[in-house]
Amino acid sequence: MTDVPTPSRAPGDRTSTVWGAFVDGWRRVASAPALLAGVFAVSLALGLPLAAVLHGMIAAHLGPSLAAETAVSGVNWDWWQEFSSQATGIGTTFSPSVIGFAVVLQNLSDLLDNRPLATVMAGAVGAWLVIWSLLAGGILDRYARNRRTGPHGFFAACGAHFFRLLRLGALALVAYALLFRYLHPALFDRLVPWLTWSSTVERNVFALRVVFYLLFGLLLVLVNVLVDYARVRLVVEDRHSAVGALAAAGRFVLRHPRHVAGLYALNATVFLAVIAVYALVAPGAAGAGWAVLVGELYIAARLAVKLQFYASQTALFQGHLAHAGYAARPAVAWPESPAAEIIRQP
Repeated sequence: MTDVPTPSRAPGDRTSTVWGAFVDGWRRVASAPALLAGVFAVSLALGLPLAAVLHGMIAAHLGPSLAAETAVSGVNWDWWQEFSSQATGIGTTFSPSVIGFAVVLQNLSDLLDNRPLATVMAGAVGAWLVIWSLLAGGILDRYARNRRTGPHGFFAACGAHFFRLLRLGALALVAYALLFRYLHPALFDRLVPWLTWSSTVERNVFALRVVFYLLFGLLLVLVNVLVDYARVRLVVEDRHSAVGALAAAGRFVLRHPRHVAGLYALNATVFLAVIAVYALVAPGAAGAGWAVLVGELYIAARLAVKLQFYASQTALFQGHLAHAGYAARPAVAWPESPAAEIIRQP
């Protein structure tokens, strides 16, 4: 399949521009609020069992004690240390970094410093990635068609593209594993110490690490961009080969680097703005009830931005190589059987 612009694209289509694709992406997200509600419900359903287990562990450890009263009204540091020293499983994740904005900083630090996830969290993340591979086909199909497809059309697209997206996710996992297993240690465990072994100025060492963090982060972004456009091409063009979709995504990125980079920068700016707002309003340990509400709103906003990445990237691709509403796979009409004719008869 060659990357030739489709002549049926409407004249003056602005989705081929960075700003046009960005705005059109938000329009597509806003036109399908059920998608945001659905992915939020799925994320909540995955998190609630873990939260329930952690709640039970904390309640069992506190019991009817004075420490329980102080823990409810604020932070009992002595009890927290005692709990952490004997915690296992999901309980090991209950640390000061779970309070407010600290969790965002902790996640970023763990990513950049290549710290492994707790086993139970790795399982939850793995489950989320598999579920997202299932949902992504329906999400991208809905945004590509830019019109309502109904539950039957959405789930039909989910099923049709699931194993293809799962194979693509496995390739992405291999790419990330190579970066974290080999490149990250080479940069931060070998190259940085070798370059700074005789340095006595701490800020120089810090500056070098920052440069390498930026380099490593840029490579992660590149992989993310390629995988995102591979998903778009796989679904919109009804491709069957994950490798072929990655190659096609690479061609698209190489031919439109300014548009791809500009759109990613706009979406990333919105994501950073969401994080900044959360940093300003996230309460501390004393506002437990308010913290839950703010935290859930932050998760919803973050998911909306993730959907915006998909919608705007789909719009940009269609603006260059297809047209708005184009999807190679025919839309599913229900029911697809001779019974439909009988139902229509008076």
